[in-house]
Amino acid sequence: MAPFFRRLAGDGRVDACTPRVPRRASVFPVSLAIPQILPLRPDRAKSTGRAKRTERAERAGSRRGRRAGGLGSVRVVFRGFGTLLNVATILVGTGLGVLLGHRLPGRTRDVVTDAIGLVTLLIAAFAAYAVRDPALVGLVGPNAPMLIVLASLVAGGVIGSLLRLELRLEGLGHRLQSRLAGRAASPERRRFVEGFVAASLLFCVGPLTVLGSISDGLGRGSEQLALKATLDGITSVAFAASFGWGVAAAALTVLVVQGGLTVVGALAGTFLSAGQVSALTATGGLLLVGVALRLLRIKQLPVGDLLPALVLAPLFTALVSAWG
Repeated sequence: MAPFFRRLAGDGRVDACTPRVPRRASVFPVSLAIPQILPLRPDRAKSTGRAKRTERAERAGSRRGRRAGGLGSVRVVFRGFGTLLNVATILVGTGLGVLLGHRLPGRTRDVVTDAIGLVTLLIAAFAAYAVRDPALVGLVGPNAPMLIVLASLVAGGVIGSLLRLELRLEGLGHRLQSRLAGRAASPERRRFVEGFVAASLLFCVGPLTVLGSISDGLGRGSEQLALKATLDGITSVAFAASFGWGVAAAALTVLVVQGGLTVVGALAGTFLSAGQVSALTATGGLLLVGVALRLLRIKQLPVGDLLPALVLAPLFTALVSAWG
C-alpha cells in the first residue's frame, strides 16, 4: 500500500496521513488543461464582425490615401503652390471677364464694380474688427490696439508718400500697359491702369495675402491661399469685365508680393505672434476700406502710399509689448 504523507504548516515535518500524489498524475483540473470552446452570444458576434469590417475599411482607405498622395487635402509637397494657384485663377478669370465684358453694357459693368466694392467693404469690416482680438488686447492692453493701428497708418502714409509708392505703382501699370496693349487711347490707358492698381491692391492688401503666404512658407499647407485664389478668380472675372486686361497684370504683383512673403515665412519661421498678426489684420482691413471707397467712386484714396503700415503694425505691437 502506498505510504501517506502530510506536510505540517508550522515546522515542515511530514506525517503519514495524507496520500502522496503520484508524479504521473496531473495536478491541473480537466477544465484548465483542455480549453473550452464556447459559442459567442449573438450581440458579441455582431460587434466582432462589425469591428473587423471597420478595421478592413480603414486599412483600405489608408492605402488609397497613400496611393492618391493626399488628393483630398490642399497640402502639397512644395511651398509656393498657393501663390502659383492664385496667379492661375486670376489669369483664367481675367480671360473669362474680357470675353464677357464686350457683351455687357457699361451700366451693367458699373453695377458689377459697385457690388464688388460693397463686398470688399464687408470683408474690410470683418478684418478691422481684429483690433479687438483677445490675443492683441492681452499682449498690449485694452487701449493700445487702436493707437497701434493709428500710428501704423500715419507713419506708413508718411513713408509711402515720401517714397511715392502710389505713383510708382501707377507708373508700373503704365509701363505694363504699353508693353501689353501697345499705344492705346487715353481712356483705354486710364482704364488699364485703374484696373491694374485696383486689382493689385485688392489682391495683395487683404489679410489672407499675408497670413496665407506665411503659412505656406512655413510648410503648414496652402489652404488659406487656395481660398484666396478662389475669391480672386471670381473677382477677376467681374473686374476684367469692367477694366479689361489691367486685371491680368495684377497677377504679376500677386506673384511678387505673395512669393516674397512665402520666402520670408520659409526663412524666418514663426516670427509673428498672434497679437502681431491681429494688428496686421486690423490695419489691412482699414486699407481695404480705402479700396472699397475707390471701387464705389466715393474718394480716390492713395491706398498704395499706406502699404508700409502693414509692416509697421507688427513692429509697433512688439515695441508696445516690450515697453509694457
